[in-house]
Amino acid sequence: MIKRLIVPGFLVVAFISLSFGQTRKIEFTEYDLENGLHVILHQDNTTPIVAVSVLYHVGSKNENPDRTGFAHFFEHLLFEGSENIKRGEFSKYITSAGGTNNANTSNDRTYYYEVLPSNQLALGLWLESERMMHANIEPIGVETQREVVKEEKRQRMDNQPYGSVLTEILKRAYTVHPYRWPTIGSLDHLNQAKLQEFIDFYKTFYVPENATLSIAGDINLEQTKMDIANYFKDIPKGTKPVPRPSIVEPPQTKEIRDVVFDNIQLPAVIEAYHMPAQGTDDSYALDMLSTLLSGGQSSRMYKTLVDEQKKAFTVQSFPFSSEDPGLYLVFGLANIGVDVDDLEKSMDAEIAKVKTEEIPGKEFQKIRNQMESQFVQQNSSMVGIAEQLANYHVYYGNSNLINTEIDRYMKVTRADIQRVAKKYLISENRVVLHYLPKSAQNKPEETQLKKEN
Repeated sequence: MIKRLIVPGFLVVAFISLSFGQTRKIEFTEYDLENGLHVILHQDNTTPIVAVSVLYHVGSKNENPDRTGFAHFFEHLLFEGSENIKRGEFSKYITSAGGTNNANTSNDRTYYYEVLPSNQLALGLWLESERMMHANIEPIGVETQREVVKEEKRQRMDNQPYGSVLTEILKRAYTVHPYRWPTIGSLDHLNQAKLQEFIDFYKTFYVPENATLSIAGDINLEQTKMDIANYFKDIPKGTKPVPRPSIVEPPQTKEIRDVVFDNIQLPAVIEAYHMPAQGTDDSYALDMLSTLLSGGQSSRMYKTLVDEQKKAFTVQSFPFSSEDPGLYLVFGLANIGVDVDDLEKSMDAEIAKVKTEEIPGKEFQKIRNQMESQFVQQNSSMVGIAEQLANYHVYYGNSNLINTEIDRYMKVTRADIQRVAKKYLISENRVVLHYLPKSAQNKPEETQLKKEN
């Protein structure tokens, strides 16, 4: 679960390790309440703050294909209030207590958290218990959040250069799997949905057996356990099993290519290769391959394409990792006057080098150092620790990976990185999009790129 950094790579792992006591071990306690709620507690009394988080194992892949966008919609809707919290008051409780809060949604999960002064732990527990048990799902809140989501889509996708990249990639890379739509989903689906459909979604997925309560910070373990029992033990289980999608995306057998005309200035090349699910051996090797190719300004693609050839303004490669098999993305933004075909050839040339040339030992050690640095950094805050503990439990069934996952990266060899490049980064396993300015749409020379289905 090391988070991909799209910033220059860090080579200061030794200093960071010393700062944290040689990559300090994260101690934690975990248990289940009778209603199925999983609880994870990490005590750190060095600063008087506490992070309270709840991860619900529901994302866009759990949605009805005719009602996409529900998971993300609920990320907004569940700040509307509850039976005991008036509309608009949820976040006010937190800011009045000197805290902050936020939420996010992915293909696989919805995550809520508060960071509070530690003497306000009970407030965080009360708010999250209200969200889980007594959320208000009523017409005024639904209509309000429909407008919020519409505005978010306008800002982040419709009016954002390259904002449609992921949507355009997903709908070509997947044919049957629910990863084929983005988390924001369809506004038409949200507009068509009836109130009862939202209520049913809440009662299906926002149940204790589908949630992980993860707390990190300045707490007393025994008192916190009692407080958790006070706020959560009486929340009933759901009335039916939590549904999980079982659809398997068939292997892609030929390259898919297309052109997208967008409101942009600089053309771009996007390549998306199918890759295995997160947590598999090959996923770790692909993660390290990303660091080799684009992990900072000293990485291969950056040095060659940006610094030396000056064909790209920026270039990135990273795994879009998911609970089910995901995508490995390679993105290049062309410099002014550079043809996208030329840029694509240069991007592919760097990938080809990995397949044919052994990675030098010094360069491989740099990659290992970068992975260790990222591993340490993601556990450098209470909210980061709370989130990672929840992630490891939900996705892998092993919270202690917060301490040991780095060992899986360290087992990856140079030969492994070369092997996964040869196995997954092949033309028949990819979608290639050329993003071009709308001004080029009617130019014959720009529209000769053949679309292969």
